[in-house]
Amino acid sequence: DKELLAKHSKGLIALSGCLSGEVAVNLLANNLKTATAVAKEYQDIFGIGNYFLEIQDHGLPDQTRINPFLVQMSSQLEIPLVATNDSHYISKHDSRAHDILLCIQTNRTLNEPDRMRFGAENFYVKSPQEMLAVFGELPQSVHTAAEIGKRCSVDLRSTTYHLPLFPVPDGFTLSQYFEKIVRDGYEKRQVAWNRMHEERTLRHSLWEYEQRLLMEIRIIQQMGFEGYFLIVWDFIKYAKEHGVPVGPGRGSAAGSLVAFCLEITDIDPLQYDLLFERFLNPERISMPDIDIDFCGRRRGEIIDYVTQRYGRENVAQIITFNTMAARVVTRDVGRAMEFPYSQCDKIAKMIPNELHISLENAVQNTPAIQESMKDEKVSDWIDTAKKLEGLVRNASIHAGGVVIAPKPLMELVPLFRSKDDVITTQYDMKILERLGLLKMDFLGVATFTILDDTVQYIREKIGKEIHLNELPLDDPKVYHLFTEGKTDGVFQFESSGMKTLLRKFKPERFEDLIMLNALFRPGPMQMLEDCIARKHGKVRIQYILPELEPLLKETYGIMVYQEQVMQIASKIGGFSLGEADLLRRAMGKKKMDVMQAQRAKFISGAKERNINEQKAAEIFDLMEKFAQYGFNKSHSTAYALVAYQTAYLKTYFPVPFMASLLSSQIEKRQDIVKYFNECRAMGFKILPPDVNQSGEMFTVEGENIRFGLAAVKNVGGTAVQSIVKAREQQKFKSLEHFYELVDSRVVNRRVVESLVKSGAMDNMASTRKAMIQQLDMILENSARKERNAGQHGLFDGMEIEFSSPKPVDIQDFDEQEKLAHEKETLGFYISGHPLNKYKDVLETFILPLESIDSSLDGKEALIGGIVANIKQVKTRKGDIMAYVELEDLTGTIEVTLFPDLYRNNLTNIVAEAELILRGRLEVEEETKKMLATDVILMKEAREILSQQLKVHIHLPGMEQEKIERLRNIVEQYRGDCSLTFVLRRPDQFTADFSPAPTYRVRPSRDFVFALEQLLGPNCVEWQTAKR
Repeated sequence: DKELLAKHSKGLIALSGCLSGEVAVNLLANNLKTATAVAKEYQDIFGIGNYFLEIQDHGLPDQTRINPFLVQMSSQLEIPLVATNDSHYISKHDSRAHDILLCIQTNRTLNEPDRMRFGAENFYVKSPQEMLAVFGELPQSVHTAAEIGKRCSVDLRSTTYHLPLFPVPDGFTLSQYFEKIVRDGYEKRQVAWNRMHEERTLRHSLWEYEQRLLMEIRIIQQMGFEGYFLIVWDFIKYAKEHGVPVGPGRGSAAGSLVAFCLEITDIDPLQYDLLFERFLNPERISMPDIDIDFCGRRRGEIIDYVTQRYGRENVAQIITFNTMAARVVTRDVGRAMEFPYSQCDKIAKMIPNELHISLENAVQNTPAIQESMKDEKVSDWIDTAKKLEGLVRNASIHAGGVVIAPKPLMELVPLFRSKDDVITTQYDMKILERLGLLKMDFLGVATFTILDDTVQYIREKIGKEIHLNELPLDDPKVYHLFTEGKTDGVFQFESSGMKTLLRKFKPERFEDLIMLNALFRPGPMQMLEDCIARKHGKVRIQYILPELEPLLKETYGIMVYQEQVMQIASKIGGFSLGEADLLRRAMGKKKMDVMQAQRAKFISGAKERNINEQKAAEIFDLMEKFAQYGFNKSHSTAYALVAYQTAYLKTYFPVPFMASLLSSQIEKRQDIVKYFNECRAMGFKILPPDVNQSGEMFTVEGENIRFGLAAVKNVGGTAVQSIVKAREQQKFKSLEHFYELVDSRVVNRRVVESLVKSGAMDNMASTRKAMIQQLDMILENSARKERNAGQHGLFDGMEIEFSSPKPVDIQDFDEQEKLAHEKETLGFYISGHPLNKYKDVLETFILPLESIDSSLDGKEALIGGIVANIKQVKTRKGDIMAYVELEDLTGTIEVTLFPDLYRNNLTNIVAEAELILRGRLEVEEETKKMLATDVILMKEAREILSQQLKVHIHLPGMEQEKIERLRNIVEQYRGDCSLTFVLRRPDQFTADFSPAPTYRVRPSRDFVFALEQLLGPNCVEWQTAKR
């Protein structure tokens, strides 16, 4: 837009650009005349002395071709030349690392012939001497570059805040209105405080609340952030008034009493000793940071409200840049350099799973990596990865980031249109904050949808009102659920590692949940065993000073929270809480120079309080150690409250809670399988979809949960609405009756076929197979009736008969076909499971997928299930390997099969195949994978994996005839598995009897079935063998 460019050209210097510039493009097209005109036009826009013809020489043929014309144009038009060099990396020896980065960004490998490459090694920052060596005949063009550099001066640092203007009522200033709203909220909250004071459950006096409020109001007003709080108060008020679920708080904002009074948060900061200075530090003025959790389903409504209130041009989402951390960059570089997957995985796994660990640190502290780097190729790989570590891998839209400005954002920051046509800023959150812009995190969290749906059901169907923020936080039944580790579906407490921790720790109070939520992270996880031992009295809790006990008693004498570090600095070292927050930040970021000065100040302050210097130094060292792992207590408290709320609903209203949970996770098949199993373990069924009963999503039906129609493949929301509306008249009696009532334009053949296959029409007094076969005739009859309904004249008064499909006695699909159809249309098995016939095999030999956790990382295991998905990949050698998604009754896992194993089992590894796989497990947080070494068909598992078979025989009733039948069965199924008979006579004896070694059997399913027919169910016991 040259008109816009001319309008804003003052103070700008412009260069004609590289080979992609408008002048160069025309020269390459042999349009010297047009190129000359373009150059003149730009000189007119920017003015003489502010526009330069850019000349480059990277050894590229196109540059060699056009550079003489640029020199000629410079002379003719009197536009100075400026020599430049495209710089994509710092020095020449970074060229190869840059080439590998291109491979990573384009998902290619180094040796692929047709990939993107720069074709030269000169795209680095050259010295003046190097530039003069290239442009020796045009030395002035090099000096011109330096002169332009001297002329440039811009400072993007902002010393002001660009906050939107919040409209206040007449008669109020912004500050007065802010204080009024806060005071109104304080009075509202005081009702509960008065009650708690009378009940002696309020931990601080009302006077302390008043003083805290005065202090917070004063600091917010001094910093000039009244408008910020009102903006947040306003859109949260809108959300609550319109029924959009809002979280109780997140991050350090939960430490603010003002935020609590404004109902921005629902955590009482004094009740849990949360610090305002951790949120807003008067010693370090910076924009407040209040992030808000909304119901994931309705988060967009709040963004729409903010956009309308402050102007569409003033609001945008925020970009985020995903960078390459140590493990990621190691895998990416290894793949680009064509190292085998197994080796990439092996080296990456050697890097410690520590937060923010650098590759340099990992190499220095990991002997296994050092040993691997003795191989020159691996050393080159790791050295290249170090160069690329921390660089941007790709850009995306921040999950919840929104920026709100007082004027159109295009006047303040560069904008970017994503591939989905969403407008975002080109600056990330940190830069926007430094520029003084108001940025918010509007996070969509499914848990708040689940909570709201459950509470709404309880209100409407059970007639009970549940106020989540008023729940008693000391309910023994709720804590029993935590101590049993039955926390599937409980916010932030449902990972396998967390469930193990809960069973060991056995939380009994809300403070325990806050602490566990803070500790269950990679850094402080090493403290968990010590914490458990202290909790159960196995390790004595000791304090360096008595003054530390009130600060650390809640966490069993261990520093867990950042707030504890701040409180200790204040109480022992005499720091203000603002100073203590600066100390905490310096410790967390390991700023050694700052810490040295602060150490002296801390010890000096301790001495003034008559504390021994040696003990003060010991305490400071402990603070320094724990500050690196310390977690924000405000955030942990808010999320522990959400966890408690979900656990409460699961304890007292399990069926509606699980129905809401399943509805929220319908797109996540792995989670749905897990929650189905949890429902069964809790004693209620998952009923199949039913056109006469189901709603759109999962619904409560008695003490069970009914599958929703919207979850059926090809059945959209419009079709569901048509079905639900039609059945309000009367229940569907048959497939034909169904089609008479629904809108056939919406509920078409594809929809009905999916409904039949899913089992949603099983109540129609006809088999699934018969309905599929009759479907076309019923559709044709329906279409004829609709056409006839619109005809008049010749046939008026006449009754027209249509041939209705007669009930046909057609044998239904067999069980395997039915289950395959359910999987096809629902993504799950409902009426049964193909693996049910292998229950004995799964229980005897196989590790359930749900039981795989981090303790099994690197261990060999046998897993079994159905092949849900296969992805074939070609290796650099041209061999085919595969990634297989395996599903058992409890969950799913990704299994890698390298070329040899895959090639040898091609006929077995197909969709829906029932397999057992042996291999090494890889578990990282909640990601489970296996590198397979062996493949076994499930139907052959008994014979291959059984080492010994024990057959239990109850002697009463074991006549000669039965013994002969037993002998015949054993003879019929001769094999390689040893056999032992366990003879039992109740209340008398049990004896093991092994027949002659020649009596070995083939433990097939038929053999086991024959034995159970003769001796009763569960008479066979297996002992496994290594293969």
